[in-house]
Amino acid sequence: MALPTLTAEQRADALVRAAKARTLRAQVKDDLRSGSLTLAQVIARAAEEDALARMRVIDLLTAMPGIGPARGHTLMDRLGIAHSRRLRGLGEHQRAALLEVFDSS
Repeated sequence: MALPTLTAEQRADALVRAAKARTLRAQVKDDLRSGSLTLAQVIARAAEEDALARMRVIDLLTAMPGIGPARGHTLMDRLGIAHSRRLRGLGEHQRAALLEVFDSS
């Protein structure tokens, strides 16, 4: 399938939207690190905001205090979450399992 040809205006608009999405995801990760947002709040927001729904689960986990890439991948393996999964693709049971792990911490 060929990609559509975009006008200069459409391309510029797409660049602006992409920059806003990256900024939002970075802000959410900073808020998670600082403790001003919880994992449950981020997952709830991802249901409403497309930019957050496209965030990889491993990026979200590594933003949590005390979780690095190795521990994040181990946790995802234990919960049966694919390493390439994004927040939008989490099933109901996977979301509940993630929340349970961090609520009990």
